[in-house]
Amino acid sequence: MSQDTDLEKIRARYGLLAVVGSNLAITAVAIFGVWQLNGDRAVIVGVLTSAFTAMAGLTTAYLGIKAVSNTAQSMSKEAGRQPDAGIATATGADSGADTGRPVGPAVPPPAEPAPDH
Repeated sequence: MSQDTDLEKIRARYGLLAVVGSNLAITAVAIFGVWQLNGDRAVIVGVLTSAFTAMAGLTTAYLGIKAVSNTAQSMSKEAGRQPDAGIATATGADSGADTGRPVGPAVPPPAEPAPDH
């Protein structure tokens, strides 16, 4: 279990390093671009808006993927520890045959449509 934890820490560190490095690269390119524009405000706003959008999208994607990954790992660990007590299965004592299918309330057939008069 320790090896899995160490692997996750390494993945998290390198993933965060990639995001931070990408954000720094985007910032550097945006600063260089603004510096080269010599005060053209309309273009500067466009460059800064694009840079901010790229950084926000990259960071949000990383955090979203990390959150989903952490949730999936915690759910799989919990599922491995606890038996699935929420679903009853058909056994010989319940139905006379061991089908292994979930047992629950019977679903009624669809209602017949009313005749048109």
